[in-house]
Amino acid sequence: MEIQATGNTGILKDKYTQLNHLTVAKKGIEGGPLLADDSFADQYIQLRKKEGRLYSDEVVQSLPVVSSAHPQYSEWRIRKRSSDRLLKYLRKKNTSPNILEIGCGNGWLTARMATVTKGKVWGIDINSIEIEQARRVFGSISNCRFIEGNIFSGVLEDNKFDFIIFAASIQYFPCLEEILNTALSFLTLQGEIHIMDSKLYQYKEISAAQQRSKAYFDLTGCPGLLVYYHHHCIDNLQGFQQKVLYDPNALLHKFVYPYHPFHWILIKNGYL
Repeated sequence: MEIQATGNTGILKDKYTQLNHLTVAKKGIEGGPLLADDSFADQYIQLRKKEGRLYSDEVVQSLPVVSSAHPQYSEWRIRKRSSDRLLKYLRKKNTSPNILEIGCGNGWLTARMATVTKGKVWGIDINSIEIEQARRVFGSISNCRFIEGNIFSGVLEDNKFDFIIFAASIQYFPCLEEILNTALSFLTLQGEIHIMDSKLYQYKEISAAQQRSKAYFDLTGCPGLLVYYHHHCIDNLQGFQQKVLYDPNALLHKFVYPYHPFHWILIKNGYL
C-alpha cells in the first residue's frame, strides 16, 4: 500500500514519530499476495487532516518550497535538500531513464523527477485522494503518470525501470526484504533502488522508537496506525548490493544545519 499525506511530506522527529507518506502492504488471506488495506488509508487520511498535512493544489504545486511561516517549514527544508541531491544525481546519468516512485502521494517528487529525464516517470500510491490531486496538479506533464494501486497487485505489468525511489515510504512495508525483492523484479539489469527520507535504525534503537511511535499515535487519537508503521533495522540491508550515499551518523554531517536525519541508500540489481 502506498501513501504519504501531501505527497511524501512526513518527517520523523526526535520527540515523536511523525508519519511519512507512502506504501503500506498487508498479507492477504492464506498467504496470498500483499493487498492494500483500505482501513489504513482511511485512518491515515484522518491523521493527516489532524496534522494539517492535506495541502491545497496551490501548495502542492510549489513543493518542496513553502513559506517560512508554514507550520512544516523545517521539514520541507529537509525534503528540499534531499530531493535536490537526488535530482543532481539523476542528471549526472546523462541518459533518459525511466523512473518509478513507490508511494508518490500527491506527486510532487515524481513531478520534479520528470524534469530531468525524457523517459517515463511513474508514481504509484494506494491513496485515491492524493493520486487524484497528483493527476489534477501535475497531469499536464507529458512523461508523468500517476497510478492508483498496489505494487504487489500486478498493476505495473511487465514494465521495467532504471530507478525506483522510496522517499519517506519504506517504513510502511512490514518486511524490508520482501518489498525490496519485489522492487528488484521491476528494475532493469543496470537499475538502482534509492531509499531516502525514512529513518533506518540500529537494532538497539528499535524498541525505544516503537514506544515513541505509540506515544505519538495515542496522542493524535490514531492508535490503530501503529500496526502499519514499521521500524526497519539497517542491518537487514546486508543481503543486498547496497551503498550508503549519505550517512546521518557521520561526524561531519552532525554539524550541518539543518541536520538531515535520514540515510540515503543505493541498492543495485544484484546480490553480494
